[in-house]
Amino acid sequence: MPVKILMVCLGNICRSPLAEGILQSKLPSELFLVDSAGTGGWHAGEQPDKRSIVTAKNRGLDISKQRARQFKKSDFDSFDYIYVMDRSNYQNVIALAPNELAKEKVSIILNESFPTQNLEVPDPYYGEPDGFESVFDLLDNVCNVIAEKLKSKHQ
Repeated sequence: MPVKILMVCLGNICRSPLAEGILQSKLPSELFLVDSAGTGGWHAGEQPDKRSIVTAKNRGLDISKQRARQFKKSDFDSFDYIYVMDRSNYQNVIALAPNELAKEKVSIILNESFPTQNLEVPDPYYGEPDGFESVFDLLDNVCNVIAEKLKSKHQ
């Protein structure tokens, strides 16, 4: 049974699809399953934002087959680790947690690189095009840390 990791942002079209694709590329697929979701359901069923797709493609990753979905309470049962992009996502996910054990699965993703600082991955949706590049770099760095941690713990 693979270790299951869920990446969560607001709409599941910008940050979490990038995080999903990046982490997937760093872990053996037979041992790890990576998925993503959004705290809101506005984009359910849609592809990631075209700017995320292009940014990933420029870095050698294809995330175009991903489809947005909304985070649901059952994700606490399905996933071993839940990484959120910012404090707002954290509050929204924690609000759905059925118990303390479920809450312990949830982390602000950049805390893996910068423990206890609660730094946020900025939402590039309304920003400049280079915002997607910056977000990719942030996520690529933290996913290196997460991948090493997960591989040493679960292999």
